[in-house]
Amino acid sequence: MSITKERGTILSQKEIGTDIYDMVLSFPKGAGEAKPGQFLAIYSEDRTKLLPRPISICAVDAKAGTLRVVYRIAGDGTRLFSRMKAGDTLEVMGPLGNGFMMKPGKAVIVGGGIGIPPMLELTRQLACEKTVVLGYRDELFLKEEFEQVADVIVATEDGSAGVKGTVIDAMEETGVTGTVLYACGPMPMLRAVAEYAAAHGMEAQVSLEERMACGIGACLGCICRSKENDHHKNVNNKRICKDVPVFDAKEVVFP
Repeated sequence: MSITKERGTILSQKEIGTDIYDMVLSFPKGAGEAKPGQFLAIYSEDRTKLLPRPISICAVDAKAGTLRVVYRIAGDGTRLFSRMKAGDTLEVMGPLGNGFMMKPGKAVIVGGGIGIPPMLELTRQLACEKTVVLGYRDELFLKEEFEQVADVIVATEDGSAGVKGTVIDAMEETGVTGTVLYACGPMPMLRAVAEYAAAHGMEAQVSLEERMACGIGACLGCICRSKENDHHKNVNNKRICKDVPVFDAKEVVFP
């Protein structure tokens, strides 16, 4: 799969939660090749910020040539993105990384926080029985779109919607099981999800959320520990942007 770097045009942008923005980009070549679980490296127009911001792909429309990203303001770069409007252009590189391997059987899709958006396209493309478990701090976003394509279970930290607690609390309370579990979210959640999958005899694929700089594996700024030894370098490390971000959970050494 080739990596495209070109200017993408913003077709729409709106705030869908506190500091959470939904942007649709015209990016025809990238849209034709993107897979669920991959991400884009988006460059700021502020040239003092040399490194791109990695943002997971939320939705793909290959026919229209568009990619959709949903992101949270996490610093100056994403704050600048949030101020842009339809018609503005950005330099974009992607699609980057690997993606989820879609398997037959009953699927359980788990998203936590800003790890929820990349699970939407996966949920849409999985042609099997599936249940989605979404974990929020408080504000709900994208929930209705997931409900259009799957059964959805919600967990909130404050108990304002669904099960009070974590996604694991919601899964245990509702007895969710399946053949394959797919997850994206903060590392503590992924560790718990991997343990849940192992305890219930499920295969698990996890997408790691870490700060990525170059997006192509050159800077070594997004290293994570893996059980698999890189025989070429003789280290148990993986570059999240290049070698993943999607892992078989059994390969990950969770901190």
